[in-house]
Amino acid sequence: MTRAAIYVRISRDREGGGLGVARQEADCRELAGRHGLTVAQVYSDNDLSAYSGKPRPSYRRMLDDIAAARVDAVLAWHTDRLHRSPTELEEYITACEPRGVPTFTVKAGPLDLSTPSGRMVARQLGAVARYEVEHQVERQQRAKLQAAADGRWAGGRRPYGYEPDGVTLRPEEARTVAEATDAILSGASLRGQAADMNARGLLTSTGRPWTATELRKVLLRARNAGLREHRGEIVGPAAWPPLVDEDRWRALVSALTHPGRRTQWSSARRWLLSGLAVCGVCGEPIRATLQNSARRGVPSYTCKAQRCVSRNAEELDAYVGAVVVERLSRPDVAQLLTATGGRTAGALQLDAAGLRKRLDGLAAAYADGAIDVRQLREGSERLRRRLAEVEDQLATAGGGDALAGLVGVAEPGKAWDALDLHRRRAVVDKLMTVTVHRTRKGRPRGWTPGSSYFDPSTVDIAWKA
Repeated sequence: MTRAAIYVRISRDREGGGLGVARQEADCRELAGRHGLTVAQVYSDNDLSAYSGKPRPSYRRMLDDIAAARVDAVLAWHTDRLHRSPTELEEYITACEPRGVPTFTVKAGPLDLSTPSGRMVARQLGAVARYEVEHQVERQQRAKLQAAADGRWAGGRRPYGYEPDGVTLRPEEARTVAEATDAILSGASLRGQAADMNARGLLTSTGRPWTATELRKVLLRARNAGLREHRGEIVGPAAWPPLVDEDRWRALVSALTHPGRRTQWSSARRWLLSGLAVCGVCGEPIRATLQNSARRGVPSYTCKAQRCVSRNAEELDAYVGAVVVERLSRPDVAQLLTATGGRTAGALQLDAAGLRKRLDGLAAAYADGAIDVRQLREGSERLRRRLAEVEDQLATAGGGDALAGLVGVAEPGKAWDALDLHRRRAVVDKLMTVTVHRTRKGRPRGWTPGSSYFDPSTVDIAWKA
């Protein structure tokens, strides 16, 4: 009895249970019985496209087994289950031809790749399969482009914040996207927001826990602002309602895609004032480090440039946090929001759009011969410098929201404690400049045995306008 291998594959397993490949296997086993073949192995690549070019592990393993003489015949539901490109077909022929391994298919009949006529038929079937898939892709792309132009949803995986129709809002998820957007604009981190959402039992639209990467992907979608996107370009308003207004979304995009945004967590960001507070002697930022003691390393702030000052990090953080809470508890706290400074994100977006249009105009003028290379280079450099400045302002346009949820609350202390470290740093950076001076010799005035040596008088807090 000839040892036969069954190969099954389906590009999209929409049912999620492998039912498509199971039906293919059943048909192939019936075909094996009719030809008197013994099925020795089943190779399955479920939910994996052959056209995409992605590696197919089971298919590669089958080719290795054919070359190693562990397979005498191949069974498949159709030739297009085996290969969708001429390159793959030639590789398959190279594996089967030397040993005369035949291919039996449920829908396309048998193929004898050891003969010229058999190889000709296989190549013709492969060319037809390639044409069909390319034509299908062409139709799908045209349909998506038309849907984009009309502002309609072109289908696909359920977008977070919406029902499966892609248009109807899911109120709880919509609120989550809006809250996460505000939090990131206020200085919170993607990692912290993802952890908070997981702690609240929230899942992605596919039922998985949140990661910083997945949250970033969701927040950057143009559809959140009620805009339709096609191949990375915004083509106009969409038919579905937005989750956030366009100005906030664009400010978020600028913040998350800004080249200066930190994407890695470091020890410098485990402490509130690292990189924010400055040395009162040399004016350089102070950084968190470990100072040696008789028993263990003590987290401390140190001016690394000159080592002018050194202060216990926990005590300094606690003191500055208490000052922030005290400021937020004053009756005039609402005045903190009256002058956020700078221009609105919407106005900055208009500036950025105008500068990009002028850059396009320069390119068109050069193409028409109206300006020379030198004029194009000089004009482009000026416009790009100005565009970089506007994009920098856009990246920080949400800074005025750093105090959102803190002003006017009944218990500012609890609100402060509930913030993650990134958000606390944004609040400190918004409100004050902290300068750490050298300590005086001896114990601070009013010191009592058993208490800390921390001296608040050596810390200067200057409130920002």
